[in-house]
Amino acid sequence: MAKEILLELTAYDFSEILKNEHRGYKNEFLYVFGEDVRLLERFGNDEKLVHLYIKFNRLDDGYVVVISLHEQKYPISYYFK
Repeated sequence: MAKEILLELTAYDFSEILKNEHRGYKNEFLYVFGEDVRLLERFGNDEKLVHLYIKFNRLDDGYVVVISLHEQKYPISYYFK
């Protein structure tokens, strides 16, 4: 399901670009997106609306790496919404 969520992201889901603060990666930038998805609860059959926080790293060679995909701790603002 993660692949489907990532492939459905649009520019409207974009939030911000952050400088990578991890040692050894300070010359890289992280691209942050947010997406609301309905997921099944881990135990049971109930669905839950989850606000996801998604970070990508675009490398100098053009590759894009998914850094994280997790539930938002805080609301994010969207650049194009």
